Amino acid sequence: MTPTDSRALTWSTPPAALAVCAAGGIVLAVAAVLSKDSAGRLLIGLAALALLVMAGVGLRQRPRLAIEPGTADPIVVRGVSGPKRYTPQQVIRARVVNYRRLGRKMPMLELDVNDDGDERLLIFGRWDLGAHPEDVLESLRTHLAR
Repeated sequence: MTPTDSRALTWSTPPAALAVCAAGGIVLAVAAVLSKDSAGRLLIGLAALALLVMAGVGLRQRPRLAIEPGTADPIVVRGVSGPKRYTPQQVIRARVVNYRRLGRKMPMLELDVNDDGDERLLIFGRWDLGAHPEDVLESLRTHLAR
């Protein structure tokens, strides 16, 4: 959680994680170029591309979720296509749900929102938020109840 001013709160993927993804993509791209095996070059190149795209998408979506109290639409969700703003009245439900992944329970923040008459489910994990989803949910409830 990073305050951008005295009242606004933002959550996003940590910059260090995105830097590691980009560095890994560059290392794999160099390895693909230096590889003698054509099948290996293809697979390593695809892995490099995937890491670089992941880092690019992560940078494009920063900050992933923001609360800007005092504005008409205080909830801002940034995606690949740009930011989308929601009012507290558009949030139908906000909760943390634990999903099983790789034998572990992974908490995910779920927001059901009314998006221009359509119900939309937004799911944020720890990677998206850079914080525990329970902490983000508590901040959402605190700042939007005012």
